[in-house]
Amino acid sequence: MDKDTIIKIADLAKIEIKQDQINDIVSSLEKILNLVDEMNSINTDNVKPMAHPLNLKQELRKDKVLEINNRDLFQKDNKYTDNGYYKVPKIID
Repeated sequence: MDKDTIIKIADLAKIEIKQDQINDIVSSLEKILNLVDEMNSINTDNVKPMAHPLNLKQELRKDKVLEINNRDLFQKDNKYTDNGYYKVPKIID
C-alpha cells in the first residue's frame, strides 16, 4: 500500500483526504492487510462455521396465546367491516 494507491482509491470513492492524513491511512491499511494475510494463513479446513463466537442458546418462552380474541367485540359497532377486516376506500387505481 503506497500513497499513490491511497490517492487513487480516495478519488474513486469520491473521498477527500488531506495530504497530512495519507501517511496515517497508509499505516492503518497496511496493518489491516497484514492482519488479513495472517488470518488467511491459518488452516480452517476442519473448523465448523459458527453463527456466534460464544456457544450460547437463547431460551424462548412457549408461544401461547394469552389474550382472548376480541375482534368481533371491537368491530360490532363499525359498519365498515367485512369478514373480520376493516374496509377502507380504494386509494390506488
